[in-house]
Amino acid sequence: MKMSSSFHSCFSLSLFLFPFIFFSVNGQNIIYDTCKTSSQQDPNVNLQFCTTSLQAAPASHCADLKGLGMMSIRLTRYNLTDTRCYIKQLLKKNTKKLDPYIKSCLDDCFELYSDAIPGIKQAMKSYNSKRYFDANVQISSVMDATTTCEDGFKQKKGVVSPLTKKNDMTFQLSAMSLSIMNILQSGSN
Repeated sequence: MKMSSSFHSCFSLSLFLFPFIFFSVNGQNIIYDTCKTSSQQDPNVNLQFCTTSLQAAPASHCADLKGLGMMSIRLTRYNLTDTRCYIKQLLKKNTKKLDPYIKSCLDDCFELYSDAIPGIKQAMKSYNSKRYFDANVQISSVMDATTTCEDGFKQKKGVVSPLTKKNDMTFQLSAMSLSIMNILQSGSN
């Protein structure tokens, strides 16, 4: 009799937890499948980076493809804002110590990131309105900003960009957003 009640309790518990396990696994699958497709279609999307980034986003495990697209754009926005703040701190803390060339590059990057923030906000609105062409153009301009910022440091031999990692992350997040939009538009996933 005792064994039967233990079995019944375990069986009831497993029936109760099944939907949660199913949805969690399903959420993991859509993230992995989306990132895998994105990385296969776009050499700028790294499977591991994409998967890790989306899994860290709140509610990503409950999202559909359109939701993952918005999350990737939102992650890009957060990264833009964070990088702009970081540049501002570099300029503020090191004003007297900075090489004039590096300071000039940081000023340029600050302006590029400042200009990109309203663009990514507009991309979110375009995406929500299913104006994917407009969102594509707006997100592509973010990618251009990161590349232009990084290239500025390369103009002078021996100069190392303090923004390489942040520029790369913003670029990759933007590439993810574009790729997810492409998958969404093509209807394949």
